[in-house]
Amino acid sequence: MLRERARGFADVELNSGVTTLRGLGEYDNEAVALGRESESGQWLGPRIMASGPLLAITGGHGAELGVARIVDAPWEGRKAVRQNLRLGATSIKIAATGGVTDAKVVGEAGRPQMTTEEMTAICEEAHSAGVLVAAHAQSPEGVLRSLKAGVDTIEHGSAMTDEIVELFHDNPKSLRGWSAFDATLLAAAPLVEIDTEITGASEVVKENARIVLDSMVQGIRDAITSDVVLGSGLDSSMTFTPHYAMWRELDLVVSRAGLSTARALEAVTRVNAKMLGLESVTGAVEPGLSADLLVLGANPLDDLKALEGVETVVVRGSVIDSPAVERFGEIDELLDTLRR
Repeated sequence: MLRERARGFADVELNSGVTTLRGLGEYDNEAVALGRESESGQWLGPRIMASGPLLAITGGHGAELGVARIVDAPWEGRKAVRQNLRLGATSIKIAATGGVTDAKVVGEAGRPQMTTEEMTAICEEAHSAGVLVAAHAQSPEGVLRSLKAGVDTIEHGSAMTDEIVELFHDNPKSLRGWSAFDATLLAAAPLVEIDTEITGASEVVKENARIVLDSMVQGIRDAITSDVVLGSGLDSSMTFTPHYAMWRELDLVVSRAGLSTARALEAVTRVNAKMLGLESVTGAVEPGLSADLLVLGANPLDDLKALEGVETVVVRGSVIDSPAVERFGEIDELLDTLRR
């Protein structure tokens, strides 16, 4: 059941224009299996990099939701990486800090959870297999510890210090000698800006979301001014983050953090490919790269909403004419109120 639901979500992603995606957390390796099927041609789906269950400490972010392997010591981290890789994971995800949705008190989101020693062991084990490590990290201290441990991509992120910026540029423990920042605003913004009577968010969740959102926006601004490798992701499957809403994520980064529309489009194509180590495979329209293309009805440089009007998707050279996506009208109307 999980695999078929995941296949449906991946189909939505593909039909909305996402030809390559990275899954960072799953219950039972369903995305790992789908990635294998897509790569072998058993199923026309997007290219999928999947992490298997994320790695978290006892009581940490994601642990109570059942989507994590528990890691409470460096050797437990190595074991968890080995288990995920053995099952076919092509990336690794760790919960370095607390998160918004399962925080019990204000300030828990972003509070460091996994130790630097635990994260270092995880990174060393993954890197020995040539696999990148992503870290959920939502505070400067959490980001700093993650980068010092050798994490390759920071998910969500925070405001940056000079030390953090330097580690993004020059990170000797990372797989490639540098690390990247994966901006995600859409999961938090509705919790802050839409009435709680509609979202159902508690005051604790709303305040944690506000703290995290403000810090993430500043982090994106810092990344822009400091020329940190800045990609863009979608924290999909959250209530206000439909799988077809990647364009809304870009729209928020442009309107809230000041990224230009052209750079936002580059972030979600060429830069994301570089961030995931796929620049020799996809991310640009160049000879020798995979034929992963979108045909739109309007110019997204004029309005990113044009990305919602996908007329044709080409993935690995296979053409999907008139791609169709079932949308949630009520959710979309609420999300439209976030546009500026």
